[in-house]
Amino acid sequence: MNRRDFLQYSSSASLALGIGDLDPFSSLTKPKNKIPAWKGFNLLDFFNPNPSQSRPQTKEEHFKWMQDWGFDFVRLPMAYPYYLDIDRTKNIKPDDVYKINTQATDKIEQLVHLAHKYKMHVSLNLHRAPGYCINAGFHEPYNLWKDKAAMDAFVFHWNLWAKKFKTTSRKKISFDLLNEPCVREDMNDQHSARTAVPGPLYRELAIAAAAGIRKENKKHLIIADGNNVGNTVIPELIDLDIAQSCRGYNPGIISHYKAPWANKDPDNLPKPLWPGQVGDRYLSRALLDEYYKPWIELTKQGVGVHCGECGCWNKTPHDVFLAWFGDVLDILHQNKIGFALWEFSGDFGVMNSRREDIVYEDWYGNKLDRKLLNLLMKN
Repeated sequence: MNRRDFLQYSSSASLALGIGDLDPFSSLTKPKNKIPAWKGFNLLDFFNPNPSQSRPQTKEEHFKWMQDWGFDFVRLPMAYPYYLDIDRTKNIKPDDVYKINTQATDKIEQLVHLAHKYKMHVSLNLHRAPGYCINAGFHEPYNLWKDKAAMDAFVFHWNLWAKKFKTTSRKKISFDLLNEPCVREDMNDQHSARTAVPGPLYRELAIAAAAGIRKENKKHLIIADGNNVGNTVIPELIDLDIAQSCRGYNPGIISHYKAPWANKDPDNLPKPLWPGQVGDRYLSRALLDEYYKPWIELTKQGVGVHCGECGCWNKTPHDVFLAWFGDVLDILHQNKIGFALWEFSGDFGVMNSRREDIVYEDWYGNKLDRKLLNLLMKN
């Protein structure tokens, strides 16, 4: 794999990364975590690559409820084709990735500003980026891990967003580079084997994107999702001024029980328990303590850590979900690591999750999971 062409991005990295800049979140008593323990939700307004198929839009009253409940963070996972001006009946071509639909980007900007009105920190994330998406089945004109053209486009898109929020404080916005990076054997098979991105390659990507972002504002806050689908710390980035994002989905038999996109045979799984014996494993808090140990150690090395996604699909029994999730949130809380539930409203959400094993509270026409909300507010 020839990466020499990417060295052009590294030459300006030191200035672009802003290494050594004063951290606006520091204080006389330095906290364990370099970044605030924001807590909140993922909002899926721009998650679908086709705007005509996007979910119902987040409303202003939703931000008011979040604020009233004590939340201060939203993450916006975006599919970059959402804001392209292209013919959606055809596969995306290389030159298409530069065709920006300003009406679509305006919608994203408007939601960011609305969130800021209610004191939310907003984290923009490329869930689907030029040349890569954790979800299978998308046609891309190139591969982010192999092609220079893909990295060029990746940097272009992050420079675009950095420019739009050039004067916005890092207390209010961050740039979450790439959702759950990994290398997949077959990008069209959601169950094909996944492996971690080679560390030096991930570093090149992060440095290139950071250069494009901090060209506009050297203080911009950048976050990199953990390697191997968000699960593992990225040691190759520790010396850079880039925070890292973990996940709250371990073990998958709890968080994604019967989810067809996560299990080859979703109808023949052992019943989830917490704690308890599930298949050939005993699941308990000890498993979580071990899982989060590297992330906790990372905060002690001066790297900011946030849990960008966490939660549970609606097929896991509610009492099992809450018992497990209570342990997840408690570990994060004890170590000053914030979190964002996937999602606010929907199958994983605090509202309208379509569960069949709970009694919902009516909340202005929405079905509110009050027990889950109380757990989120507690931590």
